[in-house]
Amino acid sequence: MTTNDNAPASIRQEVESLRKQIDHHNLQYHALDRPEITDAEFDAMLARLEQLEARYGLQSPDSPTWRVGAEPLPGFVEVRHEIPMLSLEKAFSEEEFQQFEARVAKRAELEGEIEFCCEPKVDGVAVSLIYQDGVLKRGATRGDGVNGEDITHNIRTIHDIPLRLHGSDHAGTVLEIRGEVFLGKEGFAALNARAREEEGRTYINPRNTAAGAIRQLDSRNTAKLPLRMYCYSIGLVNGLTLPGTLFEIFALLDKWGLHTNIDRRLCHGAGESLEYCRRLLQKRPQLDYEIDGAVIKINQLELQRKLGQTARSPRWAIAWKFPAEEKSAKVLAVDFQVGRTGTITPVARLDPVFVGGVTVSNATLHNMDEIGKLGLCAGDSVIVRRAGDVIPQIVQVAAAGKERKSVTMPTECPACGSPIERDGDVQFRCNAGLVCPAQRRQSVSHFASRSAMDIEGLGERLIEQLVDSGAVRNVADLYRLSVDKLAEFERMGQKSAANLVAAIEKSKRTSLNRFLAALGIREVGGATAMALADHFGDLAPLLEADAEALQQVPDVGEVVARHIREFFDNPENLALVAALREAGVYWPAAQPRAQDSLPLAGQTIVITGTLGRMTRNDAKAKLLSLGAKVAGSVSARTDCLVAGEKAGSKLTKAEELGIRILNEQEFAEFLLEHEIET
Repeated sequence: MTTNDNAPASIRQEVESLRKQIDHHNLQYHALDRPEITDAEFDAMLARLEQLEARYGLQSPDSPTWRVGAEPLPGFVEVRHEIPMLSLEKAFSEEEFQQFEARVAKRAELEGEIEFCCEPKVDGVAVSLIYQDGVLKRGATRGDGVNGEDITHNIRTIHDIPLRLHGSDHAGTVLEIRGEVFLGKEGFAALNARAREEEGRTYINPRNTAAGAIRQLDSRNTAKLPLRMYCYSIGLVNGLTLPGTLFEIFALLDKWGLHTNIDRRLCHGAGESLEYCRRLLQKRPQLDYEIDGAVIKINQLELQRKLGQTARSPRWAIAWKFPAEEKSAKVLAVDFQVGRTGTITPVARLDPVFVGGVTVSNATLHNMDEIGKLGLCAGDSVIVRRAGDVIPQIVQVAAAGKERKSVTMPTECPACGSPIERDGDVQFRCNAGLVCPAQRRQSVSHFASRSAMDIEGLGERLIEQLVDSGAVRNVADLYRLSVDKLAEFERMGQKSAANLVAAIEKSKRTSLNRFLAALGIREVGGATAMALADHFGDLAPLLEADAEALQQVPDVGEVVARHIREFFDNPENLALVAALREAGVYWPAAQPRAQDSLPLAGQTIVITGTLGRMTRNDAKAKLLSLGAKVAGSVSARTDCLVAGEKAGSKLTKAEELGIRILNEQEFAEFLLEHEIET
């Protein structure tokens, strides 16, 4: 498709020929791994096409020249999915899958075996593609399932995604393709190898790398990564008659030049489907992409429509989740790290091992009791487990090392040399406070974090430099930093320094709950800070409250009340608060609210799964501010369950008890409905 009919016919013909040739060679190279020409020949062909398009005004969105990336965008545009992109119900055992099949058969009044389409559950990023008249018009992230972000500029750089569908029968059609963008194991390894050669920062895992790549404002950065995509379903369809089964649709997508997973299978009944899952689990290490399970869908589209969907998931599909992946690794040493409040935590330094989609080199050991239970010594081989985004953990000692070194708690803080004291039965602590550089760095990092003062651009590397140089002795010093002072530090030019100073200045206007959360009081996170702010209205009455008065606040018990009082009874902490106020940090005072007058007073709400729009702590804080009690488990007394991504047994129990369930979009509307006028 050219855009300038005034260009000479010979030029338009050459442009069309070049596009076809480049598309052909892209397919041979990226999909079939059978290159027919050298890289130099391909580059020359692409350069000639770019030259002709620019000179004669023949640019087109389906041209392969769009794959190299374009100028950066100022920001992302939100798009609303024509048909919501729902999450899947999950099964963790054969019994749960058999229950799913029984529910399907009962609801649809079926007899005999059900035909299922089974495929690997690729650990990637879900996206939506809209093709109009066969030409790619829009790419979008899944987002919260209802609203996503327009990432068309990045989608065009992925060679697995055709800019124009193959074939000539697409006129007058609109088709939505849904799939998973991912980074293969080989591509990920090559990416990190290149990063190490260039002494750059290596990537942690393929999924997060892919997720970051498709959300780049500068698509030239996305184009540098060997991203891939497998299509797994269709959404909106206009002007087109599709086959009656999902398996036939996959064959049609292949014909159109889209990529589907060759490891899919058509299975009859639960028995064949479960056998497919078992074989896929065995094959998992040989696959060139990360998977965390299998997706099992009813093959007949008419039956899918008949079964319909719940508020959060289709009734005709389920995700079979594989067990957590485990690998063996050698413990090279056990170090001790100092937390923000001085807690000393043992950390195992491992011979790096790839497990659960991530290269793991560290694993927390929690405390000395855990080391004793494991019988762990430095030099031992251990079993490391990681599932999803869970912190890697050591499950057991697999084999004792030849030269074992026992692990003992040091007597002095590894960061400042101050004495280490026992705190309770299992914890040890450095009580040096901000005198300890490790605690100082952690406190500054926490203070600047998104859930606290939200100082954009103040990263860990810079914080380390600021603290170690003495430029920042406590968080109040952040507000004394100048552009010239910041520009002295590594990788900080004048523009970056000016942006950071502006971000620090912007953070001065905050809210009482954010300020309290930023101070780093032990066990006072976002939710407790919100409850304190709502109860007292301003800082002065909070400072005067004794332990008994503090315990009148929802979410504050005896231990938390003691921590709050200990913090504000410390003259150094009071001086820090005064310094922050003097530096210009302020918040609008609010009237304290009686708990029983709040909109959600008396309601018990449970949050489960991963939320995309806010953190679990932010959601909890918001609910507490509206008067709700936020519980950790579902019971008959639960009024409502907020179910995010990867919701598990709590969702199942809520469905069994008939409890009201809100997906993330409904939860946002629920909060808006009960919002308090301020």
